Amino acid sequence: MALLSGIGGGVTRDVLVNQVPAALTNPAYLTFCLVAGIVGYRLAYAKGQLFREGLFQFMTSFSLPLYAIVGAQKGVDVGLPVVGVLALAVIGPTAGRWLVDVSSGVSPKNFVQGEWFVGIALLTGAVWISCTWAGLGTWAAVGVSFVIGYTLRVLALYRGWEEPLAQEPKGVYRHDDGRPLLGRKLAGKSRREMRDLGLTVDEEPD
Repeated sequence: MALLSGIGGGVTRDVLVNQVPAALTNPAYLTFCLVAGIVGYRLAYAKGQLFREGLFQFMTSFSLPLYAIVGAQKGVDVGLPVVGVLALAVIGPTAGRWLVDVSSGVSPKNFVQGEWFVGIALLTGAVWISCTWAGLGTWAAVGVSFVIGYTLRVLALYRGWEEPLAQEPKGVYRHDDGRPLLGRKLAGKSRREMRDLGLTVDEEPD
């Protein structure tokens, strides 16, 4: 799990741009992930659950904008258009979490309402692109985009700001007559409405 979380995003990013993942060419990446995994394992079984959760969120708030910037830089280096650069800015910091959640049998955080996880990565990448277009130097662009991304992520966690949920279309409801057949779906009628109109209702399993 430590390896999936530590190198999953970078490996996915590099494979998408047809490059050998850096984590496979330098053993320091794998070594650091394993050492960090051991430290995290020890902390997970220490006292103070709330403190541990806060510490882990603090660390992920630091890595999220940082990896988003690295992903955006990779996109620019290989000559991707803006949309591709933004995609790598999101994939870099979030693919590892997706792999960990799927391997753990839970819904990936990327697809669950939370404190602007994917949104912060996207925003950080967009700010970095804007800074480079404005002519800022490398470190200035990194500093501005990191501070904005990190600050908003911490504020979202601290204040409980969550992404808005998509609205359901009007007229959506849970059918009370089992699973409607295709004909009644196209007609827009429930079994009860069909009977009220004196129409034949096909039998279907509950």
